[in-house]
Amino acid sequence: MSRSIERVIRTYLDHLTVERGLAANTLASYRRDLGRYAQALAARGITDLARVTPRDVADHLAALREGDADHPALATASAARGVSAVRGLHRFAVRERLAETDPTRDVRPPTPPRRLPKALDVTQVTALLGVPDDSALGLRDRALLEFLYGTGARISEAVGAVIDDLDLDASAAILHGKGGKTRAVPIGSYAVAAIGAYLTRSRPHLVAAGRGSHAVFLNARGGPLSRQSAWTILRRAAERAGLPADGPHGVSPHTLRHSYATHLLDGGADVRVVQELLGHASVTTTQVYTLVTVDRLREVYATAHPRARG
Repeated sequence: MSRSIERVIRTYLDHLTVERGLAANTLASYRRDLGRYAQALAARGITDLARVTPRDVADHLAALREGDADHPALATASAARGVSAVRGLHRFAVRERLAETDPTRDVRPPTPPRRLPKALDVTQVTALLGVPDDSALGLRDRALLEFLYGTGARISEAVGAVIDDLDLDASAAILHGKGGKTRAVPIGSYAVAAIGAYLTRSRPHLVAAGRGSHAVFLNARGGPLSRQSAWTILRRAAERAGLPADGPHGVSPHTLRHSYATHLLDGGADVRVVQELLGHASVTTTQVYTLVTVDRLREVYATAHPRARG
């Protein structure tokens, strides 16, 4: 069977269409990426897949990142997609015995930069936590928001907490995290006060409306508060505090968790302590927050140091 690059690409795209059932937009992206690859190889005088070397593939990756006279430079994510399409093509060719070796085996797509977590500053957090009123549901909402920010809990950990998980006298709580793992975390005085007010002045009225749930946070019918309802509480509070509530930059339950970690590190907490508080299995996961604090340090340095700017 011919191993011409154009023919193998057509066969591979047919495979993706029939066997893999890829969406039309995805197929169009693959067709565009592989068409550019075929053109790049043809410019080198390569029309047979068997003649492609790892160097050819690596040079193609560099061209994607740097751009040329006919193509603008691609962002990391787009370049990674292009390389993935090329790798898929060569793997398919080896599997179908259209080629003996895979020149992309040791070529890795570029790693997208780690997205820094969104974090609110202390003023924004204060505005958010000050939104709920002193009604029964308002006391619950304030307790929930203070709990999320005061413990760094995931939304699932907050709505999954039961009364026995709280020890307000010791200013501590037990959180039930991923994989069935539990951890003890301290609760700050503001959160303790808000939760205490909710438990004594609000929750008994909510319990009376339901079936005696043991969940800490209850809905208006006395049942356990759902994740979706907790999200709605936060979104409405964000709107009233003048913070973005929707879209990619909107405040989410995870925003409060990010803010908790960032503010701890800004205050001098050790990254391994923050790792334990967040329930991360690896400190590597927590270290992304140090990137945020380094950016903050740069800002302070740039504005405060006499030799920071020319």
